[in-house]
This record gives sequence, structure tokens and C-alpha cells, in this order.
Amino acid sequence: MTDYPFDCSPLSPAIGLEIRGLDLATTPSAETTAVINRVFLERHVLVFRDQDMTPARQLAFAETVGEPAIYPFVKGLDGFPAITPIIKLPHETVNFGGLWHSDTTYLERPPKATMLLAREVPPVGGDTLFASQVAAHNALSGGMKQLLAPLRAVNASSKADVTRTREDRIDKDGGAEKKSFEAIHPVIRTHPESGAKALYVNRGHTVRFEDLTEDESAGLLEFLFRHQTREEFQCRVRWAPGTLVMWDNRACQHYPVNDYHGHRREMHRITLKGDVPR
Repeated sequence: MTDYPFDCSPLSPAIGLEIRGLDLATTPSAETTAVINRVFLERHVLVFRDQDMTPARQLAFAETVGEPAIYPFVKGLDGFPAITPIIKLPHETVNFGGLWHSDTTYLERPPKATMLLAREVPPVGGDTLFASQVAAHNALSGGMKQLLAPLRAVNASSKADVTRTREDRIDKDGGAEKKSFEAIHPVIRTHPESGAKALYVNRGHTVRFEDLTEDESAGLLEFLFRHQTREEFQCRVRWAPGTLVMWDNRACQHYPVNDYHGHRREMHRITLKGDVPR
């Protein structure tokens, strides 16, 4: 691609851009950061290869593009509470967040973005799929868009039981009981920076439509869950140690493929504070 001042290539027509030759361990210039932000809004998923980053440098880069948030379910790294270790051990069969979802939509202000840095990966497998919810919205008929426009949906942390995959990593330092969260958001949200419309329900956390029961909501939600992850809306990221991926939770969903049993995988995650979906 020639529109950007670095070596890059799209991951698919709908979503994703792989950027090569940028060393994020050295704080990018203001000009480079502005370009990164621009292409992030356009492509929703950015992949940076061969990043040799300490936790401090990962956090410093995150702070150039947003404000890091604290994840409510899992204890952060010692000294870096905003960096969540996402670890699957060889004997485990369930992975973290192992279904299609947008991160923490059960919060009143879900994160605008997530950064994931690969520390240790299996020899094969463990890819992550992403699906553009802007493309998913645009592919709907005019009648369906009109039907969905006024609807709001209930999102709950308890639906996917987000704590169950790594119970031994839950932050229990204060002896607090396991928390649950619930928030109501528009089914179609408007991106606060680009103005694009995107579907904003997901199989992982969306329970029902506001003022309807789960049974009454099930049929339409199931249609949306199937529609929004169609292959033509997707890209696939294959990880290697030092790969850093940043994605826009306001415009896409992701699915971590759980096909690497018997191998250890460790990723370091930072989420960036977002706004109230409108």
C-alpha cells in the first residue's frame, strides 16, 4: 500500500493492516502516532511484528494512543496493574475469552481499544480472528437497519462467565467476592471518531434486547450473531513472539482460536479507556 508512510499490507479487504519496520519500543514521533491513529480508524486492526518490548515500553506505547484501564477480573502484572497476563497452560483445555466478542461490553464505558503482545506462543495454532462490525452493519438491508436503529441490548459479564478460564488468576488480594457487571448499549453504535455505524451486540456478552425477555430476543440475536461474523467481514492474525496487535472494540469483534492444547501461550494485554456507546 502506498497511502501510508511505512511498509504495510492489508490482511483482508474488509479489515486489518500489517505494519512492518516500526520499532514501538522507541516512542513514535507525534507525526507517526497521528498516522497510526488514522489507519487504526480506517482498518480497525493493526499488526506490528518483531516488537522487543518490556512491560514498561508496552505501557508507554499504549499511553501515546489512549489511557490504559484496569481489567476487573484478572490481576495485572506486578508493578504494571494495567497489563493483564493472558495465559493458557499446557494442561488446560479452555482458553481465555474463547468465543466471538467485543471486549467488556458489560461495562458502562467499554474500552475503545485492546493491545495484545505475544510473549510465548505455540508452534502452530492459537490464531485470532477479527470481524469488522462496520462491514457487518453496511451489509444489512435497509429494512433491518431501520428495525435495529432504536433498539438497545443488555450485556452481562455472567453470560460468558469471563472468570472461569483462569480462576487462579482472579484478583482476590482484597478478599472480595466475584463481581458481575451489566450494561445496556445501542444495538447499532456510532463511532465517536470516524462517525461510522457498527453492529454492537456479541455472542459473548449480549443477553437480550432492552424491555424484551431472553426468549423473545433469541431469534433476532441469533441472526445477528451469525451475520456479524461472516467470512467476508473477517481477517486472521497468526502470532509470533513479539507480535503486537491493536484493535478497535468500537468497530470489530474477535475470536481466539482454541486449537493448541498441550502448549503454553502467554500474551500481555492492555485495554484503553473508552466512552459511553451512542
